[in-house]
Amino acid sequence: MTLAKRILVGTGALLMAMIMAGPSQAAKIAISCGALGQELSLCREGVALWIAQTGHEVSVISTPNSSTDRLALYQQILAARSSDIDVFQIDEIWPGVLGHHFMDLTPVMGDATTRHFAATIGNNMQDGRLVAMPWFADAGVLYYRKDLLEKYDASVPETWQDLTETAARIQQAERAAGNDRMWGHVFQGRAYEGLNCNALEWVVSYNGGSVVEADGEISINNDKAKEAIAMATGWIGTITPDEVLGYAEEESRGVFQSGNSVFMRNWPYAWALLNAADSSVRGQVGVAALPKGGADGQSAATLGGGQLSVSKYSENPEIAADLVKFLTSRDEQKRRAIKGAFRPTIAGLYDDEEILAANPFFGDLYETFVHAVPRPSTVTGNKYNQVSHQFWQAVHAALSGEVAVEQTLENLDQNLHRIRDSGW
Repeated sequence: MTLAKRILVGTGALLMAMIMAGPSQAAKIAISCGALGQELSLCREGVALWIAQTGHEVSVISTPNSSTDRLALYQQILAARSSDIDVFQIDEIWPGVLGHHFMDLTPVMGDATTRHFAATIGNNMQDGRLVAMPWFADAGVLYYRKDLLEKYDASVPETWQDLTETAARIQQAERAAGNDRMWGHVFQGRAYEGLNCNALEWVVSYNGGSVVEADGEISINNDKAKEAIAMATGWIGTITPDEVLGYAEEESRGVFQSGNSVFMRNWPYAWALLNAADSSVRGQVGVAALPKGGADGQSAATLGGGQLSVSKYSENPEIAADLVKFLTSRDEQKRRAIKGAFRPTIAGLYDDEEILAANPFFGDLYETFVHAVPRPSTVTGNKYNQVSHQFWQAVHAALSGEVAVEQTLENLDQNLHRIRDSGW
């Protein structure tokens, strides 16, 4: 058994052969896909369409939902120069960390790159090389129960304080009415990259900086950032269950979709699932921009998204690159947007009537999506993983009550300075 396969078995990932028959000259390649919500099924469907056109053979490999676990897995596979995976689905923040393992896609993609948002293409450039193609874009959004806000004559919250007060009021009323499982707000509070996304939104919304600024300045230890983290810490055990400290995206969605939360912070992918035929909240959900930190604050949504890269160690790099070109094409992005609410990276699709009919908030929140806040991965380069780890550990310590907010940000500041002093 090869290294990559041993690692995948060890992490519980499942290797699924899509097609095991075809012409004798057919190439055999493998693609790794996420399994968040409908990610895996949509990936398999897209791959099957390409197989039908080309006759090649493809294995689709399911990887951990946690981006932190997935990155660790990829680093092991690529460090071993394994050829087991040809196409990798990577996070928006990974080109700087993994890019040296990927081939330059510029010659294959040609003019196709001009259809995508310039920022997404720029994000995937490393030393003049296009190391990934944008597949879908993400930004954090606020989901809310339209029916409950109407029932209690409440407005969509404009600030986090509004959310806190509205969540508490409706939670109390619903529990008094018999639903003792109702909570006010759920989010991603597990100690992993998803908590970084939530915490960055809180801090930026309070005008507390971006943890590490574009010029390399470490900015996190300031009064506005402390206010933001303290605000979220106050939710735990009041409007948010203690268990949120172990929630990732799917755990949060599970609580909200079962009808047991008024608000939820999550990514656009959840929309299609919340409105599925078997959803307890189908037709009762609204989507809005995340709240501001206050009257002088701003709405901040962390930038996310998926990209596709081709390994330098692939035995069939040209064929793998052709699969990437197909999966990131206009038609495939449109299919994924309609069926799974995965936000396109091709600007022209935001005028598509079928996409907007399936996802009305794509148009309403267009500016939010376009101006989403990037994580400090560019400035910190290959040290981002260390920076990220320190950030989520510090925030999780505050949320759990292990360390006071002021102390945890002072500790974080010191740790980030040590990382910076070693060079980034």
